[in-house]
Amino acid sequence: MRKKAASKPATNPPIASVTELVAIAHRVEMDAVERYQLLADQMETHNNVELTRMFLDLARAERLHAEEIRRLAIERGIDAPVDPIGPWRGDSPEAIDLGEAHYRMTPYDALRLALAGEQRALAFYGELAATHADPAVRKLAGALADEEQEHVDLCHRLLHRYPPVVTDRDADPDRPHTGD
Repeated sequence: MRKKAASKPATNPPIASVTELVAIAHRVEMDAVERYQLLADQMETHNNVELTRMFLDLARAERLHAEEIRRLAIERGIDAPVDPIGPWRGDSPEAIDLGEAHYRMTPYDALRLALAGEQRALAFYGELAATHADPAVRKLAGALADEEQEHVDLCHRLLHRYPPVVTDRDADPDRPHTGD
């Protein structure tokens, strides 16, 4: 059954330093990993093998990005990313809106969800790169925005492989037995 929960936009935490930005960037990626893993598990439960693989691949890509951020922290002499800001108030920028997920969604639908998350992350880092007072934070935010732009471009390329398919999600061929 489709959950219809409104996704709360992220309240951008204050970022005072490069160290905090690295921690937040790592957290954004790990939040995305968790959502993709959750969606992969749900698709596996519903025997949607194609989307299980797709979400596992997306989780793996986000995990690699999180590891890149961890390496960046080490190169800059920053301790391993920790959470200096507390939890997000709302969803983190890249997190997939679970309210839009459905076990009968198509690869196109899944990629549209991924694209929306990547675009939110791009906007988050792009705004920091354009407006933060600290030049070091602006520079790192710009690099993170460039990485997210690559992810947005990848989603667009993948969307060309999977054309939209019109489906009636409510026409469930496997309705639960009601005892009649």
